Amino acid sequence: MRRQSAFARRLRRYYTWYTGSFILFVGLLAVGEHFGLSQRVIGHVFLFMTIAIYAGIGVMSRTSDVSEYYVAGRRVPAVFNGMATAADWMSAASFIGLAGTLYFSGFEGLAFVTGWTGGFVLVALLLAPYLRKFGQYTIPDFLGARYQGNVARVVGLAATVLASFVYLVAQIYGVGLVTSRFVGMEFEIGLFVGLAGILVCSFLGGMRAVTWTQVAQFVILIVAYLVPVVILSYKLTGVPIPQAVYGGVLQQITAREAELFDAPSEIEVRNLYRQRADDYARKIAELPLSLEVERTQLVERLNRLRLDTAPAREIAQAERALRDLPRSPDDARQRWERIRAEALERSRPPPRLAQAHPGANEQESSVVRNNFLALMFVLMVGTAALPHVLMRYYTTPGVADARRSVLWSLFFIFMLYVTAPAYAVFAKWEVYYNLVGSTLNILPDWVASWGKVGLVRIDDMNGDGVLQLAELSLNTDVIVLATPEIAGLPYVVSGLVAAGGLAAALSTADGLLLTISNALSHDFYYKVINPEATTHRRLVISKSQLLIVAAVAAWVASLRPDNILFLVGLAFSIGASAFFPALVLGIFWKRANRPGAVAGMLVGLAVTLYYMVRTHPFFGGSMSGAWFDINPISAGVFGVPLGFLTIIVVSLLTPPPPQEIQDLVDYVRYPQLPGNSRPFD
Repeated sequence: MRRQSAFARRLRRYYTWYTGSFILFVGLLAVGEHFGLSQRVIGHVFLFMTIAIYAGIGVMSRTSDVSEYYVAGRRVPAVFNGMATAADWMSAASFIGLAGTLYFSGFEGLAFVTGWTGGFVLVALLLAPYLRKFGQYTIPDFLGARYQGNVARVVGLAATVLASFVYLVAQIYGVGLVTSRFVGMEFEIGLFVGLAGILVCSFLGGMRAVTWTQVAQFVILIVAYLVPVVILSYKLTGVPIPQAVYGGVLQQITAREAELFDAPSEIEVRNLYRQRADDYARKIAELPLSLEVERTQLVERLNRLRLDTAPAREIAQAERALRDLPRSPDDARQRWERIRAEALERSRPPPRLAQAHPGANEQESSVVRNNFLALMFVLMVGTAALPHVLMRYYTTPGVADARRSVLWSLFFIFMLYVTAPAYAVFAKWEVYYNLVGSTLNILPDWVASWGKVGLVRIDDMNGDGVLQLAELSLNTDVIVLATPEIAGLPYVVSGLVAAGGLAAALSTADGLLLTISNALSHDFYYKVINPEATTHRRLVISKSQLLIVAAVAAWVASLRPDNILFLVGLAFSIGASAFFPALVLGIFWKRANRPGAVAGMLVGLAVTLYYMVRTHPFFGGSMSGAWFDINPISAGVFGVPLGFLTIIVVSLLTPPPPQEIQDLVDYVRYPQLPGNSRPFD
């Protein structure tokens, strides 16, 4: 105990110095900008200096000890494990995507805040202390022991890899966004530059290196998240406490919405978008003839431009239009359907920021409300089931520390989540009052900068040369990253936010990569294939899997399958349906057995994946096949109850687990057990 206290004091001293040094570093860059330091240099310094810090911690924390590599030696103090868990948890989705979702969805976006924070209550009450009491290294370890062998372990392993991989793709996508915008690299190159920073930490030191790196990353991401919104709050309200004063700004936005949405120019633009949607619906209905007609028209126009010696720019645009034309009727149907759906969406007034469950009628409002509840449920249950979060509670010294660690995690996460609505409100005020209505030829520089990355698009539908709200398309991922530029803050603040977004993405990616590689090396190779493997060989296998998984995830991220928050939501649905019923019933119901758990995990996961494929455009699906109009991000709302039902029914129809398994449940559930050891140790 005395040694643990001395270790905690030493950590507090180290990270206090680190925090002070980082603040000084930002201050020096601000002074440099004042004296003419270029934006390009500031972006490079923020990117490479922060990656160098993480790499340095990773190198200093390198280890070949199995316990240190998998669970950081089980000696991480509760407060530091809370910081590491918060960094592991607050991924690019929380840092980059959450405020953007609140910006666009308003009240409906609160499903993310309530779902994610509520999930940690489930972690504290239902899972974390019991898994820490069980010990071992991974979630499939628990499934293998509780449900008697490798069948449940392998199913859990497959679900771990799938959920973590989808989540990992979202983080690497976030890394690519940050590096491509602030360093000027190509998006695909930026992916692999950020990947190098991820690998240095997790490759050398496993959970030990990842833990101490994540604590450092939490400091950067929370400072980066709070600084711009505090400055913006002071600029707009005179009070530097955004969480307390954004309600007044929200009232101003509500008044502006009433004025803006009914403006004649806005109605005109929305009608033009509806006309575009109708045109594409007609073209889709007339396929394949409509595709041939369009190809003929484009060829004729290109030939006419060439004969008339038109400007090279017009000829190039015509050539690009012909080149981008769909190659086949099936390709045209998918592409035109996406354009039609986007035009139809932009033909409607956007949801009012403070309106709960908006809809044109009671039926539409009911659909929105059902999706809100479904998403909140999936995020809450998914939070309590994602392996990379639950693994963190194996690293504490004991069960009591695991409980305290959850409390600290909630506190540190609360710091960001309570601020996200203020971000959305202040950014919307800037857009509604200072951007909409501007002349297109004098738009702010940030519009062009983020347009190059593909996150901002302007389409002058009515040709009046003035920006209408309906003509502005902002990706959800741009709101936080661009807020400093939108508000006209110094560029060093933009660099700071980029460093924070990078820290959020890297910290979660580290944990996810480690979760996947540990599942493959420990749960599959060591537990299933070669139980006699040496410690050295196990670590070699783990590190090799890190490299392979990281490269594949970067390739998938380069395809840009969807926005960050949506990808993360899909990972939560997968984790919730695959793990939550088996873990909860495994801890609280002795009668749950191996056939029930295996069947429940497979059924829950299969239903969730089927629904995703059936309804998500990336897989060729559409919402026309949706059940109860539930969005694919909430697919787990069908898988979780079916998982519970399947485990209960199959377990009751098959023999109960042996006495030693029931004794294991008693050991995990209760503080004291005679002999104070696991039943079959």
